Amino acid sequence: MNDHRTALISGLRDMADFLHDNPNIPVPRSDVSVLHFPAWAQDAEMCAHVDHIAALLGTEIDQEDAAYGHYSTGIRFGPVEYRAVAVLAERRARHEALLSYVDCVVPEGTP
Repeated sequence: MNDHRTALISGLRDMADFLHDNPNIPVPRSDVSVLHFPAWAQDAEMCAHVDHIAALLGTEIDQEDAAYGHYSTGIRFGPVEYRAVAVLAERRARHEALLSYVDCVVPEGTP
C-alpha cells in the first residue's frame, strides 16, 4: 500500500468521523464522487485500465457516458461514489479546441 493511498483512506475516515461528531456542520446536498482518471495514453490502454477497475469492482462500463466521450465505471455507497473515468482522445481534442478560443473575444471597454 503506498503512502498516498493510505493518506487518502485515512483522510476519508477522518472526515466521516468529523462530520458524524459535528452534526451542526452542513454536508453537501448533492452526491459526492471520488474520481480516478487513468494516465493519458492511447484510448485502448485507458479503456483497458477502466475495464480492469470494473472487474475489480464487479461493475459494468457506463454506456451513457460514452455519448460524452468518456469510458467509465463506478460503484456507489449511498450518496458517495467511486468512479474511474477515461476521457477519450476525441473528447480531449474537442475540449482543447474549445479552449483555444478563450480570450479571443474581448468585450469593448475591457482592459
